Amino acid sequence: TDSQPGTSGGYLVPRQKQPDFPLRMLVPTQFVGAIIGKEGLTIKNITKQTQSKVDIHRKENAGAAEKPISIHSTPEGCSAACRMIMDIMQKEADDTKVTEDIPLKILAHNSLVGRLIGKEGRNLKKIEEETETKITISSLQDLTIYNPERTIIVKGSIEACCRAEVEIMRKLREAYENDTAAINQQTNLIPGLSLSALGIFSTGLSVLPPAAGPRGIPPVSPASYNPFLVKAIIFCMFSLPSPQQAPEQEVVYLFIPTQAVGAIIGKKGQHIKQLARFAGASIKIAPAESPDVTQRMVIITGPPEAQFKAQGRIFGKLKEENFFSGKEEVKLETHIKVPSSAAGRVIGKGGKTVNELQNLTSAEVIVPRDQTPDENDEVFVKISGHFFASQTAQRKIREIIQQVKQQEQKHQQVAPVTHSSK
Repeated sequence: TDSQPGTSGGYLVPRQKQPDFPLRMLVPTQFVGAIIGKEGLTIKNITKQTQSKVDIHRKENAGAAEKPISIHSTPEGCSAACRMIMDIMQKEADDTKVTEDIPLKILAHNSLVGRLIGKEGRNLKKIEEETETKITISSLQDLTIYNPERTIIVKGSIEACCRAEVEIMRKLREAYENDTAAINQQTNLIPGLSLSALGIFSTGLSVLPPAAGPRGIPPVSPASYNPFLVKAIIFCMFSLPSPQQAPEQEVVYLFIPTQAVGAIIGKKGQHIKQLARFAGASIKIAPAESPDVTQRMVIITGPPEAQFKAQGRIFGKLKEENFFSGKEEVKLETHIKVPSSAAGRVIGKGGKTVNELQNLTSAEVIVPRDQTPDENDEVFVKISGHFFASQTAQRKIREIIQQVKQQEQKHQQVAPVTHSSK
């Protein structure tokens, strides 16, 4: 298992109201043994002295030359643990006759990195000058849906690297806290909808990393904070129609594990009724097509706000009932119907739009080929992902449908005029 030190001395820091923002380091695999030490003594010493919880993700990236380490503590605790780890690596390098300085590598989610760099790179240049280091950042090309983090590489003496760590993490924490504040503000705009109402904190739809949890429970890994979700939730909020607009009824087909059907329906159907009332949506579970199906389809009909609430509660309920135990996030498949005329626009030229959609939302979006349109001339788009990823993809696809419809209406209005003028 991943090393779980910090259980002996890692919880002396008072619990902060704000969930902690871990320092994520990337270290050469050959130094991991020295950082852990014989029978884990070195890592226990680090956690005790710095009052941190340190997780070495040894199982991640099997065979990779580098491994991530997450340090959960106060900013000062993170910096102290970072210094000790750098010292251990340098000593190990000296013993193996490696002459060059070991760079400090910090992992950070891509959506925080822009604010670290600053306009025209000013923030980064300032940190370099003040700390006498050289800082480079890994390419955007290295990002994938499964790896949203970039590597910040700091070169210089150990003292200089550690001074830079303080400044880099200060900037990243500031960006993270701004995002957190924005999310809390936005969720208060919709009556009856809050992060707790959706069960985001209590049921593991976590936008934010957990504060240091119960002893021995591993933290969310690899990246415990997913700031793109912050943008996603804010995007979803602003995409919901204002009360003045008559919101359009939408139909969404959400697939849940067969064994979860009872939990969603509840005793004598109480849960599903309560859910429909809370969300302001119609929620029906389609009959099973055969006795051995592993998934059942939930048909949700209602305006965007109702979709947001109903789907959020269903995702939360599944997490709460442990149908996805051991996984970080509940991921479900959702189907929405789009006019066949809009399907090509969702895909985009050479798949460009659908790829951008996947990168933006971190959901998987598939427009199955060779579909026969139904009686309403519509085809399915499949979306797989966790709650906010799915929501953002749904809203973006609905936007594309609206654009196509508006263009078609304009075309229809223009056509008769042109005809009559002949």
